Amino acid sequence: MQHDVTVEHLSVGPLACTCTIVADVAAGEAIVVDGGDDVDAIVARLDALGVRATHLVHTHAHIDHIGALGELRERTGASGLLHPADRPLYATLAEQARWLGVAPPEIVALDGDLADGDTVRAGAAKLDVLHTPGHTPGSVSFALAQGAATLLLTGDTLFRGAVGRWDLGGTSLADIARSIHTKLFAFPDDTIVIPGHGPATTIGYEKRENPYVGL
Repeated sequence: MQHDVTVEHLSVGPLACTCTIVADVAAGEAIVVDGGDDVDAIVARLDALGVRATHLVHTHAHIDHIGALGELRERTGASGLLHPADRPLYATLAEQARWLGVAPPEIVALDGDLADGDTVRAGAAKLDVLHTPGHTPGSVSFALAQGAATLLLTGDTLFRGAVGRWDLGGTSLADIARSIHTKLFAFPDDTIVIPGHGPATTIGYEKRENPYVGL
């Protein structure tokens, strides 16, 4: 029997990061993407759906996307996963917190790595991992099949009409544009994109209108 997959988006933290819950309610399991802050709100939504998080996955290791990993893992018992190229960035959370003027979150040992081509599953919920470096060396996007369509969670790689910063260390505009062209623009034009901040968009719109994606 095919279970339906429920997708919910929450805006968390002072930088309004998009946190996504992908849940198989019938199986009682979920994946949390970019649980960076507001742990109480995330746990409340999991409880309301009647699911437990099995995986906490992150598009990259900036504090607004991963800062709550320690507390969220303690509350849920889920496994925390990150691309290994962003592990050095994760180790700088205290410095990132100083930049933002917030208390430094706990840095915890990760439970595993995300790699290009991996699939993260929770019941019928399934996220395919796309390594999309450019905003950070270990930035990833997640593709979620929804029937014949796909939903892309792009973190800070691709925004509506913009891209993430590429000047924060170890990357370039060419890197981020290459990731968008080779990985994200491979999807059909009607594919919906949920960025890490701001409004949703589509692949077709970004191909036509985004001024940053030319190589």
